[in-house]
Parts: sequence; C-alpha cells; structure tokens
Amino acid sequence: MTSRTAGRPAVPRTVGHPAARREGALSMITTDTSGREPGLRPLRRRGIQRLAHEQWGTGRSVWEADLAGRDLTVDEVEVREGPASENVARVLGLEEGERVWIRSRRFVLDSKPVLLSTSYLPAPLVEGSAITQPDTGPGGIYARLAELGYGPVHFREEIRSRMPLPEEVAKLRLPAGTPVMLICRTAFAEEGRVVEVNEMVLDAAAYVLEYDFDA
Repeated sequence: MTSRTAGRPAVPRTVGHPAARREGALSMITTDTSGREPGLRPLRRRGIQRLAHEQWGTGRSVWEADLAGRDLTVDEVEVREGPASENVARVLGLEEGERVWIRSRRFVLDSKPVLLSTSYLPAPLVEGSAITQPDTGPGGIYARLAELGYGPVHFREEIRSRMPLPEEVAKLRLPAGTPVMLICRTAFAEEGRVVEVNEMVLDAAAYVLEYDFDA
C-alpha cells in the first residue's frame, strides 16, 4: 500500500520516450492562469527555428515555425520613414535623428491580438525596396535584405518583462493584471553590420518561449 503525505498533491508520473516526458512537463507550463475564457491556448514561439535561413530563405514567414495550423493575421500595418531615436540609432550604428524606415504592425492569433512589432532599418540600405511597402513579399524583410546583399547571418534577442502601458493594454486587449514580455531582436549581416532592430511587445499569457538547441 502506498502512503501519501496529507494535503500534498500527487506528483504525476510520465513514462515512455524522453520527448513524451518533455511534453508532459511543458503541458503544465502552457496551462492558462490568466482568467480569460477557456480554449485560448498559448502560442509556442520557437526562438531558434523561426529565424533559421531555411525558414525565411525559402519564402516562408518566420511565423510559420510557430503556428501549427492556427489562424494568424497581421493588421494595423504602418510603414513610414522617420528619424532614429537615440537607442535605435546607437544599435544601428547611426547618428541620432538619421533617417530610418519604420515598420509597425499588430499580430492577431485566433482573433485575439497577441503581439505588437516595430522594425527599424537604415533608410539608405532599403530605400526603393519592397521593405518600404506594406507587403514585403515571400520570406518577409529578411528575404528582401538578402536580395539587397545584406541577408542576416546572426541574430540576437534580449527579453524582459514589465506591466503594460495603457496604449498596450488597449491594442492587445489585455485583461487586468496581465504583464507583457519585451523582445528586442537585432539582425546582423556579414562583418557584423546591423541591418534591423525589431522591438516587440507580447501578451505574456499568450506565449510560451521555446529554445530548443543541442549542447
């Protein structure tokens, strides 16, 4: 007969293939505790696979690595030329106020806004290309940069979290008390040249960030 400490929940046992054990553990992480309606599953954002050259280099969106058949739309797309802020200029290697192309958009998953994204690219680098248009074509920004001779060969992502600003609550339709994750991605071409800075705001309850790589 097996005894159990009073008041302590049973620890689930998972047997079988190691991959099955991993899925068993992650099923607890993906449980939504935000208080929103049942059925809204977090999106598993595959941070390594989505940025691989074989993804965008073959004309696929980086988002296709994450979706697993779910419905994603992009709205509130705004493309404009403007001055680089101090922080953006520093990362891009520009002077503050130099011209950049700015691409802002909102991503909507299963009818729920989940992410705000703003990309900054040096104006002389992308002037006259499809990057300055709302629809960048197959493979997106990175495929167009490759056509210009500045395809990304390295990425860096920095992640932190905080409570949302009022405009982020409105745009992402966040329930009270839901934090956001901030991801800043820098794309590097050959010789370490920075070709894009992408600042993202994610609904923290809508995502699992997955990083799967060999030792």
